[in-house]
Amino acid sequence: MEMIKRYGFFGAIKLLKSLIYTKINFSKSRIIRLPFDIRNKRFINLGVGLTTGVGCRIEAFPQKPNLLNTITFGDNVEINDYVHIAGGESVVIGNNVLIASKVYISDINHGMYKGLNSDNPLTTPNSRSLSTNPIFIHDNVWIGEGVCVMPGVVIGKGSVIGALSVVTKNIPDYCIAVGSPAKVIKQYDFDKKEWISILI
Repeated sequence: MEMIKRYGFFGAIKLLKSLIYTKINFSKSRIIRLPFDIRNKRFINLGVGLTTGVGCRIEAFPQKPNLLNTITFGDNVEINDYVHIAGGESVVIGNNVLIASKVYISDINHGMYKGLNSDNPLTTPNSRSLSTNPIFIHDNVWIGEGVCVMPGVVIGKGSVIGALSVVTKNIPDYCIAVGSPAKVIKQYDFDKKEWISILI
């Protein structure tokens, strides 16, 4: 009855369907809400206690030989609706990470756009080679709505990424970063027990 009060009758039916799907297909997860798209499942470790919103897409495209997992989730990760995660080499998401809706995380670049061997803009985009650069998102990170996390990024533990940010460079531990490209605007001071603004 509590489920019906919270989600309505049809919402409760949809949730029940998702729960059954989860227990049959991903028994270590908490709940995978349908629709859910997972591609190359054998290269993806969903960890323990994963919760997803609807319309999530998690896909592995191994670009190097002998890769066991191109995407690895820690325990108790929560991702909201329409999150897209793509891994070609290594995307690691730590424990207790919270990810809002419409977030894009990928360690894959489609083409090379710097240096002497850059791709020619006259070639078709889908003919350009893929390259990868690993991503590591540490424990207790909170990623806001509409964020893009680009290849080669490390997000430090306990950090917060503000809504609509594009993370192109590493973010240290215990920081708040916002913008495009994302820049650190606050860092937590454990002595003062508060977030301290950083002049930029």
